[in-house]
Amino acid sequence: MKKILLFIIFAGISTSSFAQNSNLKQIIDRKANAIEDQVIEWRRYFHENPELSNREFNTAKKVADHLRSLGLDVETEVAHTGVVAILEGGKPGPVVALRADMDALPVVERTDVPFKSTAKGEYQGNQVGVMHACGHDTHIAILMGVAQILTEMKDDLEGTVKFIFQPAEEGAPSGEEGGAELMVKEGVLENPSVDAIFGLHISDDTPVGVIEYRPEGIMAAVNSFSIQIKGKQAHGSAPWTGVDPIVTAAQIINNIQTIVSRNLPLTKQAAVVTVGIIRGGVRSNIIPEEVYLEGTIRTLDADMRETLFERLETIVTNTAESNGAEAILTIDKGYPITYNDPNLTAMMLPTLQEAAGEENVLYMDAITGAEDFSFFQEKVPGLYFFLGGLPEGGTAWGHHTPDFYVSEDGLKLGVRTMANLVIDYFNQSTGM
Repeated sequence: MKKILLFIIFAGISTSSFAQNSNLKQIIDRKANAIEDQVIEWRRYFHENPELSNREFNTAKKVADHLRSLGLDVETEVAHTGVVAILEGGKPGPVVALRADMDALPVVERTDVPFKSTAKGEYQGNQVGVMHACGHDTHIAILMGVAQILTEMKDDLEGTVKFIFQPAEEGAPSGEEGGAELMVKEGVLENPSVDAIFGLHISDDTPVGVIEYRPEGIMAAVNSFSIQIKGKQAHGSAPWTGVDPIVTAAQIINNIQTIVSRNLPLTKQAAVVTVGIIRGGVRSNIIPEEVYLEGTIRTLDADMRETLFERLETIVTNTAESNGAEAILTIDKGYPITYNDPNLTAMMLPTLQEAAGEENVLYMDAITGAEDFSFFQEKVPGLYFFLGGLPEGGTAWGHHTPDFYVSEDGLKLGVRTMANLVIDYFNQSTGM
């Protein structure tokens, strides 16, 4: 009898909790409808006024002003230009962080939208065009909308929300620290300590209304590498009197392609080694003294990454030596794998399905792009997913390109989904 009574009590609490949760989501839906035009207006402002990594001064000010207008506790200049705000719910509970990245890219926009960017900035000592060519403008606007909605519902929240507006996801300028790694170093996941973190990325090749997700590794670790090849300068008519670093560079580039094709178990995970910069020589009839190479490494498995590093060092060093040259290889620390905690992913999958419709939530293959959201996920369980931005009949021009375009019709789903993740995480955590 006692067990039956306890079951009835527990069932009553669960039913009440479910009903309350459902009611909160209905409120979120209504508020998301009401705020949609404002979210689009914010997005257009940020798109028209983009700023490069660690230079998001005006972006941060607009974000901070909005968060302060909501009455939130706001901290600025986190990791240079980051903004963090804390919303304490009306009831005690876990701490959830939501993250949006704020920086744009050194790209000259070629779209014909009325809010097209004509901004200029400085990148690596050069004047460049600046464009939100990866959709971070939509991320900022979505999270500003989520902050407004959840603040208006604060009395019903069973926990605390930390809004993280992050600079420099695309990488800090040379010689500077930045991004998620610096935010973590400065304690963004502490005071209060974060229990789980959620993030999204708009996708120009995923249809509007669709969400794509994947447990475990969803995006690759990234490492940049550089190779300085030292030869012996000579007249181009007498190559035997020198050591040719250009020929050596060509052989190195070809040889390192065998690492992926011959040294890594590709049925396990994908990997990429790409040389993106080759620089050397001043005149057609002079064999130069040095050649410089720079490239990127993408891996989805930690052991495969270590094997790749070892083989790269061996091939670069020995290929140069076989030509009588010297090669110095440098590999940077890079970003870790963007790793979705399997338990958190399973726990929140019903939320994604409810927000977009089960048929519109798709399991995706891992991609070799990279994300510094991974630094947050190294410290706390995290879930990162993709939000559709491709309009019906539209063309996916590609991220980081001058023609990049995403539809604003997908923003409301982003707002609803992020807000619902908070509600459901609170409910499931406090209901356990």
